[in-house]
Amino acid sequence: MNNDATPQEKTSIQVIERMVSLLDVLARHHDPVSLKQLAQETGLHPSTAHRILNDLVATRFVDRAEAGYYHLGMRLLELGNIVKSRLDVREVALEFMRTLHRQTNQTVNLSVRQGDEIVYIDRAYSERSGMQVVRAIGGRAPLHLTSTGKLFLSVDEPRAIRAYATRTGLAGHNKNSITDLNKLERELSEVRSKGIARDNEELELGVRCMAAGIYDDSGKLIAGLSISAPADRLQEDWLSNLTETARQISLSLGHQPKETA
Repeated sequence: MNNDATPQEKTSIQVIERMVSLLDVLARHHDPVSLKQLAQETGLHPSTAHRILNDLVATRFVDRAEAGYYHLGMRLLELGNIVKSRLDVREVALEFMRTLHRQTNQTVNLSVRQGDEIVYIDRAYSERSGMQVVRAIGGRAPLHLTSTGKLFLSVDEPRAIRAYATRTGLAGHNKNSITDLNKLERELSEVRSKGIARDNEELELGVRCMAAGIYDDSGKLIAGLSISAPADRLQEDWLSNLTETARQISLSLGHQPKETA
């Protein structure tokens, strides 16, 4: 433990360490484990273990099988599946992204949705693209101001879109940002019909983007692949490369497109 940490930080770290130790013990046992055994294997006082377990139960990281017995909770499975899907799409997408970058010589982004924002999880670019990378990997941006974000909004129900607008206020970054719900709904309708989305200098002045969706084996939209370029250099010819690359990544993830009549 860091000796420079404040007493409050040390307490927080200690609590996290105790939580992890309890989860590790539960992970080693197939059947539910008693409070007494958990306390023995972790070296925690039973009252301390009980208090932490109550918090873990409340957050669904641990389930109480019966009085005094515990096992790992479904929240861990949910989070594990999220991590797996994101790691898989990054691993599958990287070589495709590099190829698309070589074809266009522009920045290629891989993004996923997290709540009301997109998160950039990977990128293929070079200094020769002529555009400074504004948001690093791990950076976030509002859904309605980004091409990938619009893809995710376009698959939401109308009620969910209105709820998003209420929560965020559709705050804009500049004069090109869409801050009107009716205008956003019209654009999302176009996204649905064309299967691609655009950001026309709505997030950053001087930068335009186009995005296509990446789908998993269940047909769910799990990520967006986008090309970012200086506003005066974005070429419509790149659209076919973009959509084909997104399609190939989706196929590699097990997606089976519906056959058209």
